[in-house]
Amino acid sequence: MKAKKEITLFEFGFVAKDDRAEAHSRVQKISASSYDYLKRMCLGDESDRKLLKLRSLDGMEVLQVQNYAGVIFTPDKTQIEVLPKIGKSTNEEEEEGEEQARVSLLTMLRALKGFSHIQTASANITHQKMPLLEVFIGQFLHSVNALVKRGLRSDYVRREDNLAYLKGKLNVGKQLRHNFINKHKFYCEYDEFLLDRPANRLIHSALLNVKSLARSAANQKLVQELAFVFHEVPKSHDHKSDFSKVKSGRGMNHYDVPLQWCQLILNGYSPQTMKGDHHAISLLFPMEKVFEDYVAKIIKAELAQSYPTLQLETQATGEHLARYQQKGKFSLRPDLLIKHDKRNVAVLDTKWKLLDSKISNANLSQSDVYQMFAYAKKYLKRNADEQHGNDVVLIYPMQANFTQPLPTFFDLDDGHKLWITPFEINTEKSKWHKPETLAF
Repeated sequence: MKAKKEITLFEFGFVAKDDRAEAHSRVQKISASSYDYLKRMCLGDESDRKLLKLRSLDGMEVLQVQNYAGVIFTPDKTQIEVLPKIGKSTNEEEEEGEEQARVSLLTMLRALKGFSHIQTASANITHQKMPLLEVFIGQFLHSVNALVKRGLRSDYVRREDNLAYLKGKLNVGKQLRHNFINKHKFYCEYDEFLLDRPANRLIHSALLNVKSLARSAANQKLVQELAFVFHEVPKSHDHKSDFSKVKSGRGMNHYDVPLQWCQLILNGYSPQTMKGDHHAISLLFPMEKVFEDYVAKIIKAELAQSYPTLQLETQATGEHLARYQQKGKFSLRPDLLIKHDKRNVAVLDTKWKLLDSKISNANLSQSDVYQMFAYAKKYLKRNADEQHGNDVVLIYPMQANFTQPLPTFFDLDDGHKLWITPFEINTEKSKWHKPETLAF
């Protein structure tokens, strides 16, 4: 299903089928069939309603994508690429902003479970300006190509056949049933050393899937070459069963990365895949979760190196906003909790939002400050004799108008301080820019 039309927009961008969209700077026009398909998704299952919102903009009906990034294919072969919104705020040049957004997304995806095999230093991303789907296809094909160069593994496969010669073991029951008259034939059971094994079947099926999607000449050429290598291997007719039969261990390590890509391609191994009567392909990632997991990974590594006595806990539980009939109600679950000897010393919460440090209070959301106030009161116990234990921190992605922590903290009373800090997403070395005066 090669794309007939390709559209790129950022998170919370708009699409419409109205002709007025062509003259609107904030709206991308798509075909009526694509729009109607997406509208059905928007009004359908609850999981799909999270991806799109039906709105009106300047008197025009539009669909607004939400805080998901990735790729959507519609049944009429329109490809919609949704990029992280920080690219829009980082660069004035549109193309540079799109490339920055793609690289940032791919960098963060490495921290998401099931995507550690993604390569972010590929020249294809930064120089050839390839869309996300083409990047994923290219990385899968190169992983399979590396596997082929190391050699495909064969395995003994049990066969039954009526042969003109004796091979393996004679199946007496079937010999009498099939060859009572043709006594010159032998109904045999035998093992044959073939490439027909679950891992190879899965890779062949994934190759056939991406063959219809590849757009770049390099990817089309490589997928043709690899399909020829696998032409003797049958397709997988039951992906779930074949994945359960894959044997890992010695001699199979070089299959790990191609098979992880197969999970993505064949099983929709994605945090969110759109459904529908046409089963159009989509691959969408919830940016709040992607950012949270990436920040947790980087900060955990930083603490291990600079503060080995501190531990990082993700999605902490145990505290509630209130109690009702002796039971806790309204659970409080901060993204990150830093501990020292089982004692809470700081609460961190990630926010995938755009800030502007030039505006008073950096345009902070009041609800976010309320939330951090509750975390401070419930998770951090005031102790005037100790140096640590009073800080809560909001972490936002670094962007053009927010490159440094706010110079002072917000005083939440009872000794609790709220810090506002940026997190730099970088392919070489990401960094949490925290104030030097932060308590740990």
